[in-house]
Amino acid sequence: MDPARLTAEFPAPSYRGNQQRALGKIGEALESDNDVVLVRAPTGSGKSLLARAIAGCARQPDEADPQDAIGAYYTTPQVSQLDDVAADPLLSDLQVIRGKRNYSCLLPGETDTPVDRAPCARESGFDCSIRHRCPYFSDRAIASNRSIAAMTLAYFMQTAGSESFGQRDVVVIDEAHGLAEWAEMYATIDLHPSTVPVWDEVTIPEIDGPEAAARFADRLVDVCTRRKDTLVGADELSIAEVTERDRLQELISNLKWFVSDYRDPASASTWVVDSAGEGSPVTIKPLAPERYLTHTVWERGNTFALLSATILDKEGFCRGVGLDPDRTALVDISHTFPVENRPLYDVTQGKMTYEHRDDTIPEVARLLVRLLAKHDDEKGIVHAHSYAIAERLADRLREFGADGRIRTHDSDDRDAQLSSWLATDDPELFVSVKMEEALDLAGDRARWQVLCKAPYPNTRDSRVARRLEEGQWGWYYRTALKTVIQACGRVVRSPDDFGRTYLADSSLLDLFGRSRGAMPDWFAAQVDRISSPQLPAFDPDAASAGSADSSGGGDSHRSGRQSGRSNPDDHPLADVWGTD
Repeated sequence: MDPARLTAEFPAPSYRGNQQRALGKIGEALESDNDVVLVRAPTGSGKSLLARAIAGCARQPDEADPQDAIGAYYTTPQVSQLDDVAADPLLSDLQVIRGKRNYSCLLPGETDTPVDRAPCARESGFDCSIRHRCPYFSDRAIASNRSIAAMTLAYFMQTAGSESFGQRDVVVIDEAHGLAEWAEMYATIDLHPSTVPVWDEVTIPEIDGPEAAARFADRLVDVCTRRKDTLVGADELSIAEVTERDRLQELISNLKWFVSDYRDPASASTWVVDSAGEGSPVTIKPLAPERYLTHTVWERGNTFALLSATILDKEGFCRGVGLDPDRTALVDISHTFPVENRPLYDVTQGKMTYEHRDDTIPEVARLLVRLLAKHDDEKGIVHAHSYAIAERLADRLREFGADGRIRTHDSDDRDAQLSSWLATDDPELFVSVKMEEALDLAGDRARWQVLCKAPYPNTRDSRVARRLEEGQWGWYYRTALKTVIQACGRVVRSPDDFGRTYLADSSLLDLFGRSRGAMPDWFAAQVDRISSPQLPAFDPDAASAGSADSSGGGDSHRSGRQSGRSNPDDHPLADVWGTD
């Protein structure tokens, strides 16, 4: 790559905040012969524009020998972040490619069928006469030939080893702070009736550790392969059979990967197994899946730029993802948003740990009533952390008669409820779950937010428990702090924007004390200014005064909660942070 092109490749007509200074620091780091540059830039600082400038410095075809990698990848774990990139006119030269299920077939009678279930996936030897017009294959062909291909991290990892998306000169990963956790999630294998199509054909033994899991995986691969071969050899499959075939292929691949990695004496991965005994579901999880990232990420480029507001510890981050700290530079970008525009308020009502929650949730609900009255003409958001907490808060608010200003969601209508809330001008309070990241609430989209719970990792997760047994308490606190910092950045998106963040869980204050050394200076400045606000008295009538339907009959603002109860881990990282 050529770092000298950074300024010329910056896509905006002018700089905002510290972007120009950031480009200078990034250029220095790249010119210093580092393989990886970590860019720690505050939320709202325009990281996507910096990412575009870095990607634009990749080697071009006229600068390369035939064996040289050219072009760049832009990837992010967040689908919403990729949507923002696709909609930004300044980033129009990033060619976005998504998975097949995001595209519809063009054939007559199949226009409602996703491409991954179309006739080409169902019928053996099917020759599509309009494949050149297929939206998926067209986008894939364009992206594979464009100088910058943009995709989610999931798609990027899944295409490792593909002919269309081989090695490139530069890889840029936006929102990269959770890379280790995402890799662990993608490499986790869940074995239960809904994920193993041949579940009834195998005997599930008692699996008491990774060795027993590896032996069982070998047997399960044989059974899955026989069934998969039968489906592959069929002339035509139903959509259900296509789904089964694809699931089997993915399962076989994942099981073989686990066995190979577990039996490789050079592998740095540690595998843990959750099982309740003979005949029960089994979950196989990796710790520090360095080999997985080597194959899916680090072998895909020559130079890497990883951007995030919350890469809190360079050494720890590098250890977690398999990078050499000596070949990795950290570029720290300061905040340009006035600290007084992003205040934190102490409104703590007690601890939200499981054993104290019954006492604290009613007090948090009463607090929300007071905050609704204070912000009677402004939209707000509650970061409830889990569906269980969100449901109990919403029930209390309804009892208080404040439901006319409350919007909730479950795991099925999450995106629809979010879109509807963003579109309304009514001063609604959105009780949300796992929306601390990649959500732009600039201006009047939201002027206030409440953090209900310190987002510590779930200690009942075997990976978390294993790390704590090994004394990795610094990781434990940094993981929670990353989520808090991400959440605090949702409501202030530019230097002239402003938004209030209320801290309802007293454990958040304890977290700030325990993780002070890991805080970026700009966030420590916010913590140092924490104060207690003046709030109106508890008055449900005042809380509902700003509602478009103060009678409490606003059913359109409320969603069913059954799906949230039965499937509380819809968020991709829920298995890391927990959803209690």
